This record gives sequence, C-alpha cells and structure tokens, in this order.
Amino acid sequence: MVAVLVGLLALTLVLATAIGPVNVPSGDVVRVLAAHLTGTVDPTTGPSTADLIVWRIRLPRVLIGGVAGAGLALAGTVVQALVRNPIADPYILGLTSGASVGAVVVITTGATVIGALTLPGAAFLGAVGAMVLVFALARQGARLSPLRLILVGVVCSHLFSGITALLLARSNSSTVQQQIIFWMLGGLSGAQWSFLPVPTVTVALGALVILARARRLNALVLGEEASATLGVNTGAFRRQMLVVTTLLTGVVVAVAGGIGFVGLIVPHLARMLVGAEHRRMLPVSVLIGAIFLIWSDVLARIVVAPAELPIGVVTAFLGVPFFLLVMRARQRDLEAM
Repeated sequence: MVAVLVGLLALTLVLATAIGPVNVPSGDVVRVLAAHLTGTVDPTTGPSTADLIVWRIRLPRVLIGGVAGAGLALAGTVVQALVRNPIADPYILGLTSGASVGAVVVITTGATVIGALTLPGAAFLGAVGAMVLVFALARQGARLSPLRLILVGVVCSHLFSGITALLLARSNSSTVQQQIIFWMLGGLSGAQWSFLPVPTVTVALGALVILARARRLNALVLGEEASATLGVNTGAFRRQMLVVTTLLTGVVVAVAGGIGFVGLIVPHLARMLVGAEHRRMLPVSVLIGAIFLIWSDVLARIVVAPAELPIGVVTAFLGVPFFLLVMRARQRDLEAM
C-alpha cells in the first residue's frame, strides 16, 4: 500500500504541476524538473515559459500543499487517538482557529520579532493556547469526556473565529484584510520556495516522533486503565503528543491558512485501507493527506478559472458529506458517550 501511494504521489506531483489555467504538457514538466534537479539548466539563456510556470510558480505550491496535507493528516490521526473519538481533528478542537488568531495578530501588527519565523511561531503559540483552553474547559475533575472535549472545541473554534473577524473589521488596510481572509479560508496562492523548509522539516520530524510512539498510541486507544496497565504514562504521553500536534497545526496554518476537514477525513481513509494499527496507519495517512490536499488545490485553481477558490472551500465541500456519513455510521457509539 505504501509503495502504491508513493507512486500515486509522484504521479500527482507531475500532473498537479501541469494542470492550471495554463496547462503545461506533462513531458515538459518532467523535462523542467529533471533539468533543475540534475543541474543542467543553462544559465546563459533566460527561463522558458514552461520553466517559469513549473519551477517558479506551481512546483513550490504543489510541494507546500503536499507537506501541509501530510501535517494535517498526522495531527488528525494523533488527535483522534488522544481523545478516542473518530470525529475529532485539529479544526474541530479549535487548534486551527487558534493558530489562525496567532497568525492574524502578526499580520495586523506587522511584528517581526524573530524574522521569518515570527509568523509560524505566532501560529504555533495560538494553537498551543487554543489546546490549553479547550482542555481546561472540557476537563471534569480527573475525567476528560471525549464528547465534552469536542463540544468545547467547537465552541472555542467559533470564539477564535470571532476574534479573527474582529481583527479583520478593525483593519483599515485592504492588503491586510485580504491576508486575513486568506488565513480564515486557507489557500496556497502565495506559495514560494522560501516557505518550504520550515514546514517540511517540522512535518518530517513530527512524523518520526509520532511513528516512534505508534505502539503507545495503540495502547492509548484502549483507554486510560488499559494503557496504564501496559506501562504507558498517559498524562505525560498525552502532553507530549499535544505539543507535537500543536506544532504541526501551527506551522501548517502559517503557510496554508485555516484548512479544515483534512485531519478528519484522511485518518478514516487510512483505517479503511490498512486498519487501525498506528504503525501501518501513520505512513498511509501521511501519503493520503499529501495527495488529497494537492488535488484539492488543483480543484481550487481550475473550477472557477481564471479566478481561484480558497482551498478551504474545496475541502469543506468534500469533508462535510464524509463527516455526516461517519456520524451516521457511528450513531450508536456517539449516543453511548
């Protein structure tokens, strides 16, 4: 399955780079990629039209879309294991909205405290603050009800969205307002090569950390008592995974905005293909998440071409029906919570 998905991802990278308002033949895409990767580009001649479209405009966008999709899928998989609920994801728990607030504060104030890392750092802090608030409000003594956690997360998500809307209303700059709308709906239109290193390294390290703890995630899904019996310090482990999850969410929001439903849909697709064992599920989730978000971005830029839809609109149209199907399939489990 991993080999098949790797092949599909490679094919997706080529086709997604070729498709757009101006289509580029797949052969030209492969030729441009091969020239740049092998260092055979002739510096004495100016770049061709295909080179400009493929290497400077579309490929950074496609790669960032793949990294963002992988990061959101990882975060969704971990969140669902932590709360033992199949309808949880970073967006529903308010992580995405909280990260958006942090990013929007930086946009509106123009702060550059730590240079290029200011925006992802603020998004990360926003996601951390959101998770701390949600868990504090959802906890009842020593018990944490999964259903209560989701309900509190949805309410806090609306609160953070309201804060973002307030910042939007108070801004007098049309440029800042457009940037804020981008964070609210998500999009990859401003993708550049310089945006790629931080999320790529973060998602790669996050994937390694989570995969190394896949057995503990399996134990945690069994419940607090069962995981403690198996030697898992559930409190410390949950905190560690929450830090990783918020870091993934914050960095992805910093480069792609508030994209919802990826962390909800992809883990279910992975479970359908390889089961719920996290050592098999996590790599499959990463690959499906990357493929899913890349094609969502392709739809976003061709459905109303030459205009462009926010990518969050596309994932919502795909995610809402799937969410309702999951709710209906697990109705009895939800009523028992």
